[in-house]
Amino acid sequence: MLVKVDYSPQLMNQCSVYFPLVGLLLGGLYAGFYSVLELWWPPLVCVLLVLAFHLWVTGAFHEDGMADSADGLGGGYTVARRLEIMKDSRIGTYGAAALIMVLLLKVALLTELPSVWLGLLLAPAVSRLTPLCLMRWLPYVTDPDGSKSKPVAEGFSRDRLLAAVTGIVILALVFQVVIAALVAVVLVFLVWGAMLKKSLGGYTGDALGASVVLSELLFLLLLAV
Repeated sequence: MLVKVDYSPQLMNQCSVYFPLVGLLLGGLYAGFYSVLELWWPPLVCVLLVLAFHLWVTGAFHEDGMADSADGLGGGYTVARRLEIMKDSRIGTYGAAALIMVLLLKVALLTELPSVWLGLLLAPAVSRLTPLCLMRWLPYVTDPDGSKSKPVAEGFSRDRLLAAVTGIVILALVFQVVIAALVAVVLVFLVWGAMLKKSLGGYTGDALGASVVLSELLFLLLLAV
């Protein structure tokens, strides 16, 4: 049976409240995949295979944003030039270095966790709360006509943010990782948000993707303490 879903910019915008839920579904896939793999291979091999699966199933969506953000903020001297660099599909030195480091750090942290499956399950959900906070409190700055992120980025209500925050808090309470979750989201929101405000005047779609990567890494760092 074919299910038809009508598309509109308004519906696209409203779907952003489900970012953490999408992250939880992905985390369930990663944790389940890891649990199967560890029956045959050591943790490092399993983590690398799960990471490869993650990059394939998501199209390296947020990692691309991380690389573009690093290139733009590292290589541009004006707001216009930074935004221009971030739109370029080619990867530069800053982007390549950032991408290599975040992937290596993610693998290292996951292999050191007492419960690898817990990190794989929760990190994608917790980290997807950060872009919602950025969307709520920072302006959207990029080409309004050519941006694919515009329908999602234009306006984000307080009620939808509260719903997403409530869901993550409940999830964190269930697994007893409230402090790690809140610190990861709040710290990246404050520090990364301040950098974006100063360097760009607001956020872009790439910057939102980078915030997911950064929040995920900080959350894993706190779990590994």
